[in-house]
Amino acid sequence: MKSIQAGLLGTGTVGSGVFNVLKRNQEEIRRRAGRGIEITMVADLDTARARSVVGEGVQVVSDARAVIANPEIDIVIELIGGYGIARQLVMEAIEAGKHVVTANKALLAVHGTEIFAAAHRRGVMVAFEAAVAGGIPIIKALREGLTANRIEWIAGIINGTTNFILSEMRDKGLDFDVALKEAQRLGYAEVDPTFDIEGVDAAHKATIMSAIAFGIPVQFDKAYVEGITRLGAQDIRYAEQLGYRIKLLGITKRTAAGIELRVHPALVPTRRLIANVEGAMNAVMVQGDAVGTTLYYGKGAGSEPTASAVIADLVDITRLHTADTAHRVPHLAFQPDAMSDAQVLPMSEVVTSYYLRLRVADQAGVLATVTGQLAAAGISIDAMLQREAGEGEKHTDLIILTHSVREGTMNDVIAQMQDLPTVLAPITRIRKEELA
Repeated sequence: MKSIQAGLLGTGTVGSGVFNVLKRNQEEIRRRAGRGIEITMVADLDTARARSVVGEGVQVVSDARAVIANPEIDIVIELIGGYGIARQLVMEAIEAGKHVVTANKALLAVHGTEIFAAAHRRGVMVAFEAAVAGGIPIIKALREGLTANRIEWIAGIINGTTNFILSEMRDKGLDFDVALKEAQRLGYAEVDPTFDIEGVDAAHKATIMSAIAFGIPVQFDKAYVEGITRLGAQDIRYAEQLGYRIKLLGITKRTAAGIELRVHPALVPTRRLIANVEGAMNAVMVQGDAVGTTLYYGKGAGSEPTASAVIADLVDITRLHTADTAHRVPHLAFQPDAMSDAQVLPMSEVVTSYYLRLRVADQAGVLATVTGQLAAAGISIDAMLQREAGEGEKHTDLIILTHSVREGTMNDVIAQMQDLPTVLAPITRIRKEELA
C-alpha cells in the first residue's frame, strides 16, 4: 500500500525530533499504522538548517505554502508555533483538504473553535496530542480512553518550567528570581519566560483539556490566569510545615453553576502523588465518575517526547485516512452538534479553600480580630500557624488555612483585614486544593 506522505512546517527542536524518531522507528510505525508514513517535503525559512536535519531525498523549501499546494502531501505537520502565520497556514491546509497535526496549544486555545469547524466542514482531521503535556497521551485518554465517564474535574502540572522553579525554591530555599535564573541557565526557561511564569502556557493547555472533558468550545479568554511571580520562599516553607506543597495547577471542574477554568499556584497535600512531581516533569489528574481518579505522568516537553505525541497523531490519521468522516473520533470528543453551552464561571464565583499569610503586629488581640472577621463572613478555619517573633521584633507572620468559601466572599474579607492597622503588609493569598 502506498505510504502516507507528510509535509513538515518547521525543523526546530520538535520538528527535528519528529523527523528523527519517524526515521528511526519507521518499521515499527509501519507495522502499527498498516502503511508507511514518510516526510517527503519540509519547509523552513532556514533551509540550511532544514537540510542538515533531513539530509538528501527530502524536498526542502522556504515557502510553507508550497507544501500545502503539493497534491502528493496528505498530512501537514505544523510546528511553527504562535497565533499569526501558523493560523493562516493551518486554515489554508484544511481548505486544501489536508489533514493537520499540530503541537500549537496557543493556536488551538485561541482559534480552536474556528479551526475545528473548518476541519469538520472539509472532512479532514486536526490532531493535537502534542499540544498538551508533551509526550503524555492525555488528549487520547480524555477523547477515547475515558469516553464512558462523566468527567468531574482535571488538575494538572502542565508547565515544566514553573514546576522546576518551584522545586528549586522548595529544595534549596531559593527566592523566585534566583530559581528563574537557574532555570534559564539550564535551558528550562526562555530568555523571555513570561508565558511560562505568568501561567499563560498552562492556561492554553487547560483550555484545550476543558473543552474535551466537558464538550464546550475552547474559551481561553474566559480562563482565570495567575502565575508564580509573587510567590515567596517563606510561603513554600510554611506550606511544608502544614503538610502541603505549592504547585502551579491548571484546573477545570464541572459544577452545578458552570465550568471552572483556572490556572494559579495552589497548596496540594504532600500525600497526593501529584504533589511529589518534581523538576520539569508534568502530571495530570483526571476524576471520572466511573473510573475514579487517574494520573498521567511524564515529560511535558523536549524534542523526542513531543515528537512521540506528534507521530502518534500521524499514525491515528493514517489508520483513519479512508474512514467515513462521520465515524471518526470528534476533535473535541463530543459530536459537533452535541456541544454544551455551559458557561465558564468568573473566578469570583469559584468555591475553594485558602492559605492566608498576614504580617501582623505582635500584640494582644490581633488574632481574635482576624479570626472574628473570618467568622463574621462565615469562613471556618482549618488550621493555623503563628511564627514566634524574634528577639526585638514587633511583628510576626500569621498563617491561616480555611475551609471552602466562594472567592468573592474571600476577596471582601481580605480587603477588610488589609485595612486593619495591625496588618503591616499586603496579605498573601494562595488557593488550596485537596484533590480528593
